[in-house]
Amino acid sequence: MPWGIVYYKAEDGSVPVGDFLDSIPDKVENKLLAVLETVRDAPPPAFSGGGFWEAMRGEMKGYHEVRASGGRVHYRLFCLLENASAEELERRGLERPHIAVICGMEKRSGEKFSRTEYREVRDLGDDYLANFPRRAA
Repeated sequence: MPWGIVYYKAEDGSVPVGDFLDSIPDKVENKLLAVLETVRDAPPPAFSGGGFWEAMRGEMKGYHEVRASGGRVHYRLFCLLENASAEELERRGLERPHIAVICGMEKRSGEKFSRTEYREVRDLGDDYLANFPRRAA
């Protein structure tokens, strides 16, 4: 079954990943979206990553990230996989499996995201997962 892509929509109607994509260089945005589409078409469980799509570990286990760089800045999209039975997908408001893009962040080369920044990603992801049907754009 082909996969889709959805973007998390907050309760106030904002779409964090949309705001992030609007704030970054077009070339980087295009690369991130191209990787996302490639993963979707693979689909995700079969996609090996190649350094551009990686399963996260530790406190971010369960998330995947799309990676791109522009100059000395690294850009990330944080995603959850929505893959379940047809019945469960319907309860979530989805007709098929999806990659749910929660938000994006950037960091300078050589820097790491802080625990606080990762907590913010997980808080958004928790909000996304708490809603039936999912709030998505």
